Amino acid sequence: MKKALEGIKVIDLTSALNGPFCTMILADYGAEVLKIEPVNGEQCRTWGPLDEESGESGFFCYVNRNKKGATLNLKSEKGKELFFKLVKDADVLVENYKGGVTERLGIDYETVRKINPTIIYASGSGFGQYGPLKTRPCYDVVAQAMGGMAELTGFPDSIPTKVGPSIADHVAGIYLAVGVLTALVHRERTGEGQQVDVAMLDTIFSLLENSLVKYTMGGYIPTRNGNIDPSISPFDLFECKDGFIAIGVGNDRLFDTFCHTIGHTELLEDPRYATNDLRCQNYQPDLQNVIRDWSKDYTKGEIEKIMDEAGIPCGPVLNVKEAIEHPQIQARDMMVHCEHPTAGDLYFQGCVMKLSETPGSVDFPSPLLGQHNQEIFGITAEEEEKLKAEGVL
Repeated sequence: MKKALEGIKVIDLTSALNGPFCTMILADYGAEVLKIEPVNGEQCRTWGPLDEESGESGFFCYVNRNKKGATLNLKSEKGKELFFKLVKDADVLVENYKGGVTERLGIDYETVRKINPTIIYASGSGFGQYGPLKTRPCYDVVAQAMGGMAELTGFPDSIPTKVGPSIADHVAGIYLAVGVLTALVHRERTGEGQQVDVAMLDTIFSLLENSLVKYTMGGYIPTRNGNIDPSISPFDLFECKDGFIAIGVGNDRLFDTFCHTIGHTELLEDPRYATNDLRCQNYQPDLQNVIRDWSKDYTKGEIEKIMDEAGIPCGPVLNVKEAIEHPQIQARDMMVHCEHPTAGDLYFQGCVMKLSETPGSVDFPSPLLGQHNQEIFGITAEEEEKLKAEGVL
């Protein structure tokens, strides 16, 4: 089946995670993504896990699937010349250098738009293209710390904690992809190109949801609250005979059903639990302990069945292996196989967005270093060897 972004050519200058995650999304849905790496390869080629025989990074293979790859020394004049030839007929350029680097290299938006006025120039960085910290380097843990996420994660008696996966990188990559698609729609209407600017700090800040409103409307500075939601109650993880299960009771109707389901209808007569807001205020310790005392007598599977039959949102806490093997994940093709020329069979995440007419798919593996130099730059094998000797490729 045809893919939605077929015919869109993307120059990918990104490294690490937020930029490659953006271009991976574009590639999965049909864009031709040309990944341009430094001569020695980009940094996440060394990030584990590494395949024992080939040394290929599983991390790199995952986020760089469906892309063609070339190497280029953008500090050399010949390198810039080859780069600007690519720019002329590209639709999108994606980069995630820290602020100021593209200007020093002479490949910034203002320079590139003179060569291709209709190009969409997408910049993903830690702190954005303007502001007092624009030149500061950043990784996910820094964005989570400065954006307020770490202070909100963990239990009240614990230290601030980063969310496990690199959500600043991942969501910034998603925002960057959405920005590219938004800009492409605008260009289709007007013929105008533009720059898309997404910062990891902005991204984390945008995810704080109700915590921001608690401060701006009520003057209260939220902090760590464990697994409890500040706006919905009960909304927590509960221990069972064989692990933990999540239960979310999002409104008064569900609370009525929940109390009948667990055999504690007396809770419905308690004025402390008459509304969701009151339950949030009075959840600990009494209401929480009632549910904990009930859940410990059942297995995760038993509670899941009981809650599911009652129509109450719930789900077991799964480890990675259990999540991979879950029938729902498998049914949704959220794990796919991809054959790599040196690392062999790779098994990783599939495409999240399910489009009925133009679905995404994983069609080919991440490129070997410089694998498509000749194709991308339109050069012969002899020319490639000469440019390598000169330090251009």
